[in-house]
Amino acid sequence: MSSLNSFLVDLGNVGIGLLLLTVILLVGAWVFSRLTRFDDKKEIEKGNEAAGIYMGSKLLGLCIIVAMVSYSSSDWLMMLAWSAVGILVLCLVYFLVDKLLPAFRVCEEIEKGNIAVAQLLRCIIIGISIVVGTLLM
Repeated sequence: MSSLNSFLVDLGNVGIGLLLLTVILLVGAWVFSRLTRFDDKKEIEKGNEAAGIYMGSKLLGLCIIVAMVSYSSSDWLMMLAWSAVGILVLCLVYFLVDKLLPAFRVCEEIEKGNIAVAQLLRCIIIGISIVVGTLLM
């Protein structure tokens, strides 16, 4: 019977984790969409692949941070707190990249559908998310 109880506790933890991850991703998507100078949802609905890559990369980066935090801690509040830090870090990355690439503006290029810029940002976002997540372990 103890293995059944353990299974049920683990199943409950998975459910709680998925619920929290959903909330974190919704908040992250909302914050990230407020940061851009264009309407992410409309651009993605229009089929702007660059906008989809960019938003997907930010959400994947957030998932990486959440995964690494949840791996090292079973405290749900810490997961939420570090997820908020992850959202702030990814927002900071956006501002830094936008300022450090003087040849073009990130939002303008994504809105124009520039997939090369989206791919560059994808690599930067995922790389930084892995580093930040590792530091939180």
